[in-house]
Amino acid sequence: MTTSNTPTGDAPGPGAATGAPEPAAVDPAVREELARLRDSIDNIDAAVVHMLAERFKATQQVGHLKARHHLPPADPARESRQIERLRTLAENAKLDPAFAEKFLTFIIAEVIRHHERIAEDTAAPTGG
Repeated sequence: MTTSNTPTGDAPGPGAATGAPEPAAVDPAVREELARLRDSIDNIDAAVVHMLAERFKATQQVGHLKARHHLPPADPARESRQIERLRTLAENAKLDPAFAEKFLTFIIAEVIRHHERIAEDTAAPTGG
């Protein structure tokens, strides 16, 4: 499912207050191209969300495995290797490696937080 980010109707767009051209002043061909590009972006965003969901399903399983075997939630050596790997992939894809590193670092921090919570829940006695 996609949503278009292009303004519709005769209402002033967000650029009206800033002096940007009114949406009605934009060439219809430009509007169509903008809508096409934004639809593509929306589809990519949806794919990214689904891929992240799959990634987190896998990391949750890792967290449970680590908790059962009393392994630490974080693995700094692996994290470092993954960051270097992602930086190389980013360079090859013509994506800013610093951005890729920030993105992966954010994800890793979230994964570690999940693993810590799983470990706490696994270690907590279940009373009744």
